[in-house]
This record gives sequence, structure tokens and C-alpha cells, in this order.
Amino acid sequence: MTSPTGQLLMVGVPGTELDAETAAVLRRLQPGAFILFGRNIQTPTQLRRLIDDLRDLSEVEPIITIDQEGGRVSRLKLIGSEPPNAQQLRDRGDRSLIQRHGEITAEVLRLFGFNLDLCPVLDISFDDEADNSLRGRCYGKTATQVIDFAGAFNDSLRAGGILSCGKHFPGYSCAGEDPHHDFPSVDRPRAEMEAHELAVFRHFARTEAGSPRIDSLMIGHIHYPDLDPVRRPASLSPKLLDELLVREMGFRGLIMTDDLDMGAILNFCGFDEAIEQSVRAGNHLAMLCHRVHLAEQAGKVLAALPAAVTAPALEAVARFKTKLAPPTPFSEERFREIDARIYDLRVATLGEEAAARRSPEDGKRSPVELY
Repeated sequence: MTSPTGQLLMVGVPGTELDAETAAVLRRLQPGAFILFGRNIQTPTQLRRLIDDLRDLSEVEPIITIDQEGGRVSRLKLIGSEPPNAQQLRDRGDRSLIQRHGEITAEVLRLFGFNLDLCPVLDISFDDEADNSLRGRCYGKTATQVIDFAGAFNDSLRAGGILSCGKHFPGYSCAGEDPHHDFPSVDRPRAEMEAHELAVFRHFARTEAGSPRIDSLMIGHIHYPDLDPVRRPASLSPKLLDELLVREMGFRGLIMTDDLDMGAILNFCGFDEAIEQSVRAGNHLAMLCHRVHLAEQAGKVLAALPAAVTAPALEAVARFKTKLAPPTPFSEERFREIDARIYDLRVATLGEEAAARRSPEDGKRSPVELY
């Protein structure tokens, strides 16, 4: 019998199509969510077929997600145009362009069958050149600017039928290291964070008309000693999730870890411990992007946890899934129409000459995909 705790996993997929072995594993495990990367994207038709196959093998409608922010963190630029990034839109200063970005992003994602976008980034850019994985990805240099601009994207994305995910709670902004590789620890007083990073997350965590202003939040792998004296990533911290985010801030949306395959976690604890502690800390989804061969092991760890630990997470995932919108009818022609609008948005944001220059990866699959 399939264990329901597979619903607490967000897993990656190895390639551009489901081989028999992978499909069998996923049918047994029944993950609650799938996340796709550049390795999964070859052509528009192939991508829609892969997503349809993932939905077909799922007994419960799955969350299917991707990082489609803009700029270098735009998986779909492998088969189409590169949307402007958050910093470019911020510097342009035209809120209507940000709203258009959210609208078009929702259209293109629903065309392929996605129902969740892992954005917007809610981090504040204190330094646009900081080497902490956030370069070009931040909607503002102040809490007010992030709330305004990221909020415009968030609202338009949701209005188009794609659920949103704010990242990376409680904030990577002041990290001097990249958690994709290292485990950052930042000695920053809580009072300063309350005026800046936490002010942003408090805004989006609040309910409006009975629901959160943002559908989900991704928890970062970073340690702030003034928020939690125990040296552990925020993603594994009950003090930050249960106490601060849920009880104090009142967040009622879905809570997920950042990728548990990142260096910040690999250098901190073992695999089984990371899976177990992520759910015990208050996450509803544990994200496993690259070591897909360990997905069944993760499922066993979750199945062994007491029901008192897993039941709240299972309820949160089921509640989130009631909001999933179905895919729209697919055609290559429709994709090309939307893709032309993405390029028009790029030109409107950057101008003709700059729009012709893509980000350094130039649409190639990067060995380290940021999220």
C-alpha cells in the first residue's frame, strides 16, 4: 500500500522523459510535488508531454513547479525568450511592466501544465554585487520597494492561475556565502532584521480576505544566531518556523524547504536527518531536487515518523492542492505567441539593444541552477 507521506516530498525528475524505472519509483512513492529544471527541457511539446506523464502517474493531482523568475533564473529560456530579471524591472521603475511580467509568466506556465512558480524573491538587495546567489534577482533595495514590486508580480501571477512562492525566509540578503555551496551564518541583530527582511515577510505572511497574501514560502539554509541560538539552518529550525513564521507572523500557507541537496545542508547533517528534521521543524514539503535516486529512502524516513508530526503537514499540502488550476490547452503556436510577448516585455524593460543580449549563460544548461 502506498504511504501517504510521499505527499510531503517535492522531487526532481532525471531527464526529458520518464524512463520505466523512474516512473515505477514515482508511482510507488506518490510525491506531492515535482520540480523541473533545465535538464528536463528540450522542446515545448516534449515539456508538456513530460508534465502530462507526471500528472498521469499521480493518484492525487500533483504540484508541478519550476523556477521561472526572469533573467538567469528562467528555465524556459532554453526553449524561448528570456524575461527581464527582477533588478532590471526594479531599475526600470514601471510597476505596469512588473504586472505584465506576472501575467505573461502565468500564461506560459499554465500552457505547459505548471501550477506553482517558485517566485517572487522577497530578499532585499543591500548590495547588488554581493556574491550570495541573489545578483539580479531582487525587486528592491528597501522593504517598501520589495513589498511594492514583488507584490505586483505576485498578485498578477496568482490572478493568472499560478500559485506563488516567496523566498528565501528569513532572508539571504546579508549572507556573504552562497548556500548552494556553503552554510552561511550571519550575526545580524533581530532589531535590524525586523526593520528590513522580516518586515517584508511579515507583510506577505498576513492574511487578506481569509487567505495569505502569498501562497507558499521557501525556507532558506542560513543561520541567524540572534533568531535561533542553536546552530542550524532556518529550514531545520522549529524556532524560526513554528514559533516565528506560524505562531508570531500568523502564516497559514504552504511551507517548504529550499533544496536539501544544497551544500548548506550536505555540509551540516546526514540525509535521513535532514529529511526528518525538515518536517519536525514545521515544513510541509521537503525538497529533493537532484539526488532523485534517494527519493524512496526519503519516503521511508517520512513513513517512519509519528502521525502527530506528519498529519499537520499532510493537511497543509491537501489544503494547498485545492487551489491548483488545471493546464490550458497546449499548442506550439500558442507558445510562440506568448513567447513573442515575453520578448516584447524584455524590449520594453531594457530597450532594443540591451534586449538582444541575454544573460551570461545564454540559454545553456548551467551546472549549478539557482533557485
